[in-house]
Amino acid sequence: MSTITASHPNAIQVHPRSIPRDAHPISRKDISPNALRVLYRLREGGFGAYLVGGAVRDLLVGGHPKDFDVATDATPEQVKALFRNCRLIGRRFRLAHVVYGREIIEVATFRANVDDGSGDRETHEGGRLLRDNVYGTIEEDAIRRDFTANALYYAIEDFSVRDYVGGFEDVQARVLRLIGDPETRYREDPVRMLRAVRLAAKLNFTIEPATAAPMASLAPLLRESAPARLFEESLKLFLSGHAVASFEGLEHHGLLPVFLPETEKALASNRSGALRRMLLEGLRNTDLRVANDEPVSPAFLFAVLLWPAYCRDLMQLQAQGVHAAEAQRRAADRVTVHQLNTIALPRRFSLPMQEIWLLQSRLSQRQRKRVFRLLSHPRFRAAFDFLQLRQFASPEHADDVTFWKDVQSQPGEVVAAQLEAQAIEAGEGDAPRKRRRRRRRSNGGGASE
Repeated sequence: MSTITASHPNAIQVHPRSIPRDAHPISRKDISPNALRVLYRLREGGFGAYLVGGAVRDLLVGGHPKDFDVATDATPEQVKALFRNCRLIGRRFRLAHVVYGREIIEVATFRANVDDGSGDRETHEGGRLLRDNVYGTIEEDAIRRDFTANALYYAIEDFSVRDYVGGFEDVQARVLRLIGDPETRYREDPVRMLRAVRLAAKLNFTIEPATAAPMASLAPLLRESAPARLFEESLKLFLSGHAVASFEGLEHHGLLPVFLPETEKALASNRSGALRRMLLEGLRNTDLRVANDEPVSPAFLFAVLLWPAYCRDLMQLQAQGVHAAEAQRRAADRVTVHQLNTIALPRRFSLPMQEIWLLQSRLSQRQRKRVFRLLSHPRFRAAFDFLQLRQFASPEHADDVTFWKDVQSQPGEVVAAQLEAQAIEAGEGDAPRKRRRRRRRSNGGGASE
């Protein structure tokens, strides 16, 4: 196995090796035809052409990649000259996108890992990489990638897999290992910590101890990342079919207090563990829906993730004597605002999330008009699904769940008759209300004293 012996990426010892076609399982029939077109066209144009990164990694472990990225020694402008259906994007990382209908093949030029003084490589004073457009060789490109498992290149010229940093053995051992010094690499891009957790969850890999060690202490660096980028990363973490493993990974590696700070505080203070049970059940249901190709709304996902924080704030406000309805609104707003400091949750998701929470108190009502009004609410179904999840935190919701299941399964007139009968039995509708007769005023016009 090739070793990484230096403490900085610039000094990494590269040990090139080529794994021939008969020694690996990657077949062209498992590669997107459009990606193959790009690879062959680049090769015919006189350039190196390699399938790279996650696609190679996933194919080696028997997976089915959704995206196929290509690496080459051609510059973005040279790639554009070869493909009429190509557009150049990005300033931080200049890339070429070759477009085939809905499929985009991303083509990246080999990056160097040094600053050539041109100003095309720029780092923040804390080490965060701001721009990286200095081009180099395939060996240099390999050592600037994040994990060894992502630094593998499938060569279209002879169908071999090129390995420079020991990634082939790490994939076989199902180990996720950073290239270079972990603290340096995390400071370059703190989101790599989230990527490590996500990839380990997705691939069922173990994070190598040295790669995992700095995470908890460097977790506060995530606050320097753009909240919009962290929102996108949260969707990858929790909507890729491995939400439970991702959440447990965030907990285990000390990232949850920074990524979902209010939720972490609420779970820590919930001694019974009921809120955590409910949250994990919600994530299990999310994984099941993803596996069945069923849609999952980010609004519902964040309603689950932030519900412990909402419950905690609600209890605090009610303990202060705030009226129930007002406490609910204020708790929802507080939790949303606090989370926005880390993750930029768009309003098209945060508002439905709050509606799901605020509808929970109305699901215990049985009055005829309120029942039918709630059934017609656009968030009713999501609120009911959420109520079913709440049974994992408390069995006291079982009667409400049964009631609303019955209501949804019967015709409206049957439901109305049942609600009317229940009201009469409870003494709320046994007789019509008598109208109070108004007292006639005397001819004198004045009220008696």
